[in-house]
Amino acid sequence: MSPPTRITATLVTVLDVFLDDPAAERFGMDVMRATGFPSGTVYPILTRLLSAGWLDAHWEQIDPVREGRPARRWYRLTALGLRSAQAEVAAYQRRHAPRRSAANARLTWES
Repeated sequence: MSPPTRITATLVTVLDVFLDDPAAERFGMDVMRATGFPSGTVYPILTRLLSAGWLDAHWEQIDPVREGRPARRWYRLTALGLRSAQAEVAAYQRRHAPRRSAANARLTWES
């Protein structure tokens, strides 16, 4: 499948959370804490990643009254998502790596 729209710094930051432990399940608040991004940034990205087939998701089976909180929706990278995220993050980092020019590569020594 194709990437979930443009690969941006924000998307790469979210993907990095999942790539830290590709087998781990994450929920939205977990991703928000790890990235520092608000829900209005994180949830649209998670939705795009789901649509692209890069993530699977499921609702936890709890009694919200007994637990005292709503059920969480858990997200995990798919096999396609893992391969795609690794490739796209690496390509993004190459594109945005600091470029060294010949002038910047020379050392200047001052006495």
